[in-house]
Amino acid sequence: MPAMDFFWLPPDPADPLGLVALDRHLPPERLISAYRRGIFPWPDAALTGVIPWVCPPRRAILEVEALHIPRNLRRAGRALATLRFTIDAAFESVIRACAAAPRPGQRGTWITPEMIRAYIELHRLGHAHSVEAWDGDVLVGGLYGVTAGGVFTGESMFHQLSEVSKLCVLRLVEHLASRGATWIDIQQLTPHFALLGAHEINRDEFLRRLAEEQRVDRVLFP
Repeated sequence: MPAMDFFWLPPDPADPLGLVALDRHLPPERLISAYRRGIFPWPDAALTGVIPWVCPPRRAILEVEALHIPRNLRRAGRALATLRFTIDAAFESVIRACAAAPRPGQRGTWITPEMIRAYIELHRLGHAHSVEAWDGDVLVGGLYGVTAGGVFTGESMFHQLSEVSKLCVLRLVEHLASRGATWIDIQQLTPHFALLGAHEINRDEFLRRLAEEQRVDRVLFP
């Protein structure tokens, strides 16, 4: 499905989130258009029924060459060597598990039922993807995100066993690198991703790099 052109306002320089639009709907065409422009929806429980679309002034990315695997994560990988990792085998289960994951200090989850429905549809159309970790037939971790013309934007992850979500990140990086990707958009810098070597760049630099990657238009997933 080709991305439709939507009218996006320039990011508000006074807004720490870089607000570009407010809307009440998440049609797949709008999501595709947004991600290709470095924009993503960020629902807020305080704004009932209204969805902010943002392009933050600072953007966190993980460079493949800068990936750092801490010693404890290497140990976890050895201890959990029997886990099985898949790609796009259980997208709906992953996004629902991410929505249900505990978020200490937050007012619930931003992965609303409408977000779940929208991203499941985006997955059906081939624009959203997941990585899963299995202990036998039990899903014990995973992550999901969106592709935007050759760039993967990570959205959320969960784990039932310690360190499993980070192992899913390693599996994702391995897969994307095999397809020629050199970096991943992770939106916000968290302590977990900082330990893996992620860092922030400003919005202009992010949008420049995003446009460069889109000119190559790599196929990241079959």
